[in-house]
Amino acid sequence: MEKIYLDLIKQIGEDHKREGLIKTPQRAAKAMQYITRGYGQNLESVVNNAIFKAETRDMIILKDIEIYSLCEHHMLPFFGKCHIGYIPNDKIIGVSKLARIADMYARRMQVQERLTNQIASAICEVLKPCGVGVVVEAQHLCAMMRGVEKQNSVMQTSAMLGSFEKRQSTRHEFLRLISK
Repeated sequence: MEKIYLDLIKQIGEDHKREGLIKTPQRAAKAMQYITRGYGQNLESVVNNAIFKAETRDMIILKDIEIYSLCEHHMLPFFGKCHIGYIPNDKIIGVSKLARIADMYARRMQVQERLTNQIASAICEVLKPCGVGVVVEAQHLCAMMRGVEKQNSVMQTSAMLGSFEKRQSTRHEFLRLISK
């Protein structure tokens, strides 16, 4: 990756020997590896057996989970918040694992629509809950810095599975609670 970043610096017309750029290829490669670390993770290791017996069938919500990702079309960042809700069937998951699941999928080259669905599907796979709702709100630098250049635009996507999809009252409760 370092060679690719060095070539990129040269291709845009910069002096790769300039003091501020001498170590940029190494720094950029290290940053890219960190930003895309989700490729080196899998659902089983992220959850790490943090599944527990459910004592309730009430909705559980973790909201305002910060996410950072890379648009797969332009390799520019998009960032925002993820809100996850689920209704347990027999199991609950450690609260930090919800954020780690969101992060694992976000730390890959993505489109927001797929990211939202991957998070919801992963929670269904791990918990087999009565239902799952995921909402992602994000700002995309590919729409802010280039192209349409709309700095205040926010994209929202949702994935509703099980009772969140089938029961309007469940979906509305989730959406009302995450909007507070």
